[in-house]
Amino acid sequence: MNKFVGLLAGAALAATAGQAMAQTDLKFALDWKFEGPSAPYFVAIDKGYYKAEGLNVTIDTGPGSVAGIARVAAGTYPMGFFDINSLVKFQDQNPDKKVKAVMMMYNRPPFAIATTTRTGISKPKDLEGRVLGAPAADGAFAQWKAFVKENGIDESKVKIENIGFPVREPMLADGKVDAIAGFSFSMYYNLLQKGLKPQDIRILLMADYGLVLYGNAVMVNPDYAKSNPKAVAGFVRATIKGALDTIHDPDNAIKSVLARNETADPAIELDRLKMSLRDNFVTPWVKENGFGGVDMARLAKSMDQIALTYEFKNRPKPEDIFTSEYLPPAAERKM
Repeated sequence: MNKFVGLLAGAALAATAGQAMAQTDLKFALDWKFEGPSAPYFVAIDKGYYKAEGLNVTIDTGPGSVAGIARVAAGTYPMGFFDINSLVKFQDQNPDKKVKAVMMMYNRPPFAIATTTRTGISKPKDLEGRVLGAPAADGAFAQWKAFVKENGIDESKVKIENIGFPVREPMLADGKVDAIAGFSFSMYYNLLQKGLKPQDIRILLMADYGLVLYGNAVMVNPDYAKSNPKAVAGFVRATIKGALDTIHDPDNAIKSVLARNETADPAIELDRLKMSLRDNFVTPWVKENGFGGVDMARLAKSMDQIALTYEFKNRPKPEDIFTSEYLPPAAERKM
């Protein structure tokens, strides 16, 4: 009997070793730095969700929510986290590059215009006659023309100054520009760090001013998806678990981010995470339908909105942009 038990134990150890050997390495690119809103991925690592799916996931910072799409298209990163509206334009311009979104993270996008109370700007039309500072690679600025169209802004009366990400908030704080474009939860807390008080900052969330667009989503290289469907599904399933844990307990989830960004301010990153959960992750639609999916009719409307200010040459269909085939059942994605 002991010999038999020993054989079973040996077989179990061999199986465990085999499973460890079978871990698939997967490089994932974020859109930006390791900040509060990136918590779901790091929670999934720390809680072993990716490992349970047979994945050894490494996460890198990114160049912005637009430019990084090319990295996924080239296969430099098999998967990444970028702006789905920019993916629509990318596919139009590169019809042979079939990068596809497989999980929605920001059901309500953080695209916004930030300004200060001293400028007197309180609504989109007030931007006329002012200077807007915007990084060319920014996902929010990519929606500028649709925002202009929806709000009747005379674009010729707004001076656009192309500025880098590092100087965006400092230039607004110093009064060198009147407003800036970016993600709400990035600009707001960066401005606080520049000495502005909450009452000094005004955020115009584009979703509050006519835009029906979605935000950032998890995307996959088509060749990788074809060759590794189980890895893609496993990554999505594990990330959703990480997102749900983050939503339920942000105070604990932020620890996974801070462990990887020692220079971050814990209080600011926790507040940034909570702001993104409130404004971008959790919407009435998500509460009703589960996390990670999209309403394909809304996605189609968002593409119509993009078409108001962007001339398509090879317009993709909604199903070319997003697929739900890698999502777990809705019951596993409910809040």
